[in-house]
Amino acid sequence: MARDRRRILRGGTSLLVAAALPAGSASAKSASPRRAAVGPMSSVNVTDLGAVGDGSTDDTQAFETAYALAATHVRGGVGRLVVEIPAGDFLITRPHALLNGVTPSRPANGLRFVGAGKNMTALVFRPDTGPGSYLCRNEDTWSNLSFERMQFRSDTPGASFFSSYSTGLAQDYRFSECEWLGEWEYGLALDGTNTNSEMLWQACTVAGSYRKAFLYSGITGHAQTTPNDQDQFLNYWFTDMKVEYEWGNFLEFPYGGSISCRGGSYIITGKRPVRTEEYGTTSTFFRFPVSRHHDSVQRFHAQDIRFEVRSPDVRVIDCVWSSGTVHFADCDDTANAFMDFSAEVRPHQYSVGPRGPLIRYDSCQLVGRHQYRTTHRQDTQPAVVRYDMCLLRNHPQSEFAVTDGAGANPARFVRFTDCLGTGPAGDTPAPPPSTDPAVPPGRTSPTD
Repeated sequence: MARDRRRILRGGTSLLVAAALPAGSASAKSASPRRAAVGPMSSVNVTDLGAVGDGSTDDTQAFETAYALAATHVRGGVGRLVVEIPAGDFLITRPHALLNGVTPSRPANGLRFVGAGKNMTALVFRPDTGPGSYLCRNEDTWSNLSFERMQFRSDTPGASFFSSYSTGLAQDYRFSECEWLGEWEYGLALDGTNTNSEMLWQACTVAGSYRKAFLYSGITGHAQTTPNDQDQFLNYWFTDMKVEYEWGNFLEFPYGGSISCRGGSYIITGKRPVRTEEYGTTSTFFRFPVSRHHDSVQRFHAQDIRFEVRSPDVRVIDCVWSSGTVHFADCDDTANAFMDFSAEVRPHQYSVGPRGPLIRYDSCQLVGRHQYRTTHRQDTQPAVVRYDMCLLRNHPQSEFAVTDGAGANPARFVRFTDCLGTGPAGDTPAPPPSTDPAVPPGRTSPTD
């Protein structure tokens, strides 16, 4: 009975597929010899379109057909189809097979891809060549995209997951309980002008490795010297993440952004296999490599995150913003503070000038030292850095913040409030003398 039901479903779906695809296309010919008017559908399962999911059968056509159906089922600018992907390993060999956002011809709002679980549903991307091949693309077509409970695996080194180009329409992406594995060039590569924003990752796993970055904003013209329209890349939220990948950058934002990361574990487990001119051998969680931006897109917040600094080649943050705010709250990067190299690592690096950025650490436990590059005259540099109730694991306050350049003095722009350092004498101040006349000199209370 189940087999007959599946046959009936496939037969009904094939009529819709034939109507959705262009006449004469290979997919249309294979779907059905008949054509019919597109009927109402709420979901389509890729196995009803011929996908096998055994890891060796090429399921590309089934996914291309599923997307063609989704592009056809748009009513009043709203998508009406959910693409379901059951448990299995689904091999995809052509770029853009999962999402080919150049159709429909008019913008559409709402498309969901739903799997059975990130360790159950796996999409294995194996194009002929890696660089320049994307599993998904969205060129100003879709907003409100959702990917749920599935794994994406690059089986061709240097392939990329998602290319998103926007002049104001591509935005509102949601990734829930998803996982990335394999060697990628980009996870998500954002380009264009205006928006490409409002993106959420929730309870996802970022593994594998990245030649550039998992999320990279501003592919073209990244050598900007003045703010431009691409500075409207903003509003990215990461919650309860497991970021544990081998090498590369997690977030790289040449065009600024408003970014919040809350909760989770962040670990870089290895080292870049080849030194590059741009990155050397370092891998960085948060890299902001361009100084000048519109003020509203220079905001970064990290909270309740456990970092591991496993080697001197790992950086938590490298930021050269000339303004904006950077805030770490209740974060800890001291898991490997016992290692021989830990005292001299510099996992947090900044450039600071007369307008900041304003940098603050609240209730954090911090390993090694923090590095500051000054872009302004030392004697007129305002205070822009503050550590409040932090534990400095390897050094006293006087040795924790270091600067480049002869005669540079971080005490001019770095402030410590109620912090505990580590050193021969420690950094804990002596209690203030009592002002109570009943207390004898040298004591702090009448009962001492």
